[in-house]
Amino acid sequence: MQPVVTVGLDGSPESLTAARWAADEAEKRGLPLRLLHAWPLLAPEPAGVPAEADQNYWANRIVQTAQAELRAHHPGLEVVGDLVADDARDALLRAASESELTVLGSRGLEPVQSYFLGDVSMPVVARAERPVVLVRAEAAEGTAPSAAAGRVVVGLQPQRAGDDLLDFAFRSAAARAVPLVAVYARSVPLHARVPWGLDHDVTKELTRDARELLSGALRPWRDKFPGVDVADTVRLESPARAVVEAAEGAALLVVGRRRHRPGVAPRLGPVAQAAIHHGHCPVAVVPHD
Repeated sequence: MQPVVTVGLDGSPESLTAARWAADEAEKRGLPLRLLHAWPLLAPEPAGVPAEADQNYWANRIVQTAQAELRAHHPGLEVVGDLVADDARDALLRAASESELTVLGSRGLEPVQSYFLGDVSMPVVARAERPVVLVRAEAAEGTAPSAAAGRVVVGLQPQRAGDDLLDFAFRSAAARAVPLVAVYARSVPLHARVPWGLDHDVTKELTRDARELLSGALRPWRDKFPGVDVADTVRLESPARAVVEAAEGAALLVVGRRRHRPGVAPRLGPVAQAAIHHGHCPVAVVPHD
């Protein structure tokens, strides 16, 4: 199957923002964009039925409205509408297995959760075998965040950083022609804590060791992507807090998710959870071994 970027549409402002972001991303990658709307009650297309009697009217309108807008702003981009008679979560999981990238809208932690973030987004992010990007709506303007500005931030645990995660992060930075910031954070162990604060000698050694690990993990990718300006950051604090803070104002935050073993329920780690719920920029969750 031809590689494609898929975005889930549910008629909400969040999903339309995600569609705009996905169109920019598909254009950067030179891939078609698929607009997916799933509705279990979708009926076979009727012939010669007036709009007011067509039970598929609103489903078609959701896709066609987005399609018209995106084609107008991206005249060279192939934009395909896809209506499926299925549960949204199942449809998106199936689409994610076929797509280069799947994009969904989200509201982060607001009082009223969006449809995709609540019942659909989280299971898709936790189970998808390929990267999923969650895009928050801009409350003030209702437009997609600019992917051309800022930087790409990737949260890493060097000992467990899979190739898929680093490949996605470096390719994303290269496509945008922006710097990549690699963040490695680790909590300060108990033996480094003293009554007056932190033992400077211990924290200095921890920082040095962490920087060596991070540099070693990044070295082959710096060689593979010589055009990407890379900054490595080591922090002795909560990894979740460090990654979210580092991504403030970024074009994209990239975090990893370990692929689940057979028989083990899929889940997101604390860093991915924090990024999804508290990050303000688009968040890419990349499954890796």
